[in-house]
Amino acid sequence: MRLHRGFPAAASGLLLALPLALAGCTSGDEPTPEATASATPTEPEVAEIEWTDCDEQIQPLIAGQPGSERDLAFECGRTEVPIDYDEPQGATLPLFLVRASSGAQTDPIGSLMVNPGGPGGSGADAAIGLALTLPEDVLNRFDIVGFDPRGVGLSTPVECVPADLKDRAIAAEPRPTTAEQLDDVFALSGEIADGCAEEYGDALGTFNTVDTARDMEQLRQALGEDQLNFLGYSYGTTLGSTYAELYPDRVRAMVLDAAVDPDTDAIADAEASAAGFEAGFDAFAANCTSLIAGCPLGDNPRQFVEDLLAQAATTPIPSSDPEETRQATPGVILTAVQAALYDTASWPQLAQGLAAAQAGDATALFSLADDYSGRLEDGTYSNLLDANLAINCADTEETVEEERVRALVAEWSAEYPLFGAGSAAGLYTCSTWDAERTPLPERDAEGSAPILVIGNQGDPVTPLPGAVDLAEDLENGVLLTWQGQGHTAYPKTDCVNAAVNAYLIDLVVPADGLTCPA
Repeated sequence: MRLHRGFPAAASGLLLALPLALAGCTSGDEPTPEATASATPTEPEVAEIEWTDCDEQIQPLIAGQPGSERDLAFECGRTEVPIDYDEPQGATLPLFLVRASSGAQTDPIGSLMVNPGGPGGSGADAAIGLALTLPEDVLNRFDIVGFDPRGVGLSTPVECVPADLKDRAIAAEPRPTTAEQLDDVFALSGEIADGCAEEYGDALGTFNTVDTARDMEQLRQALGEDQLNFLGYSYGTTLGSTYAELYPDRVRAMVLDAAVDPDTDAIADAEASAAGFEAGFDAFAANCTSLIAGCPLGDNPRQFVEDLLAQAATTPIPSSDPEETRQATPGVILTAVQAALYDTASWPQLAQGLAAAQAGDATALFSLADDYSGRLEDGTYSNLLDANLAINCADTEETVEEERVRALVAEWSAEYPLFGAGSAAGLYTCSTWDAERTPLPERDAEGSAPILVIGNQGDPVTPLPGAVDLAEDLENGVLLTWQGQGHTAYPKTDCVNAAVNAYLIDLVVPADGLTCPA
């Protein structure tokens, strides 16, 4: 399981605590028309955004967090977009938004639309979190606007995978190599796909990136912006570049951070993922063993994890939390490892959590795994995983058959010991998915303004070659490389911040190929 998500998962589900924001902002009606496969967007009538003040609901939730001392005000909004852009006057679905504004704003430029990745991450949550973390130079010139894409969060969420099935999927063998283990993978994928097809029918293909990009154009117009300013992370780079392909002349500034490679097929992408996470683990291990206080995992963290996985396979590890009835299987452990590799700030928790699990307490590992998968304290889930499946599978016509998966598992499990088998097995996910497909277009965004593409040398999720390829494919792509570890770069260092801020605010484009130190 891999999420192209660039924004911290800790905010996932935040808006579920906003009853006033929820009221009137979601709909129980499922979309019924089939998704369009047209490559040329039509222009429906633009619906207004209905804004309400939700400051009183959001401020208590951010109190005490870094950045909460800023003079911020929050509004929640809802609007309608066509379900099918081939029928622009037909049925609609609701979208939910959050707008964050700084009281110190002067000489405003307009709105900066944001997407945190996934697919399945809440843009509304991202707007709140980024209002706390973006440089104040940017906040003083832009409103931060995030929307939950169609099928996500509070925008007609896709909900077709029950919580117990998600628990099973996460707890399942993360490195399936035997015939029996792979049979279980195929059966689980089929069970999930069948349940979603039964729940949504033809409407399941509605939740795709091309139509979400069209939704963004509706939002740009509804916000009254002449052109779009956009900041997208991880999968958000796919969404942003798709928008730029469809509407190149409507881009003012676009930052695509932790770019997803537009040129690789499913197999190459999965192998790059396995290699990236292996390299990310090696970086984590090297950091741990270099600590002056010593590494809680000893001199060989990789062997420590292998031993822990073997221990959990024989005897799953409980939690010291009296409310926790689950026990950590190898699937939970490796999900926690994968989650922590997204952000170097999580490395200490991972090291301590792995050591505690060996001693019999998996509490910290459950915390990491649950943040990653969108599992809430009451055992329910956000719809992050449902949306991730629906959107990823709607975006591609590629399928990988069982025998090919088995061959790749055998090959990759040797080459990428921690993550190879799981990456190969994940290739089967969309093979049984029964929904209309709307493949992503090739993206060169001919005629657009310069688009800033950022990649990290040590990104385990979207490795640097993906950013290089995207910047090369875009007619006016400009590459910025950060020599750091972890997933995403902005706003983490002064060098990156200075380049991005100048581009967003003054349209000063950095030199193509600029490299910022770690």
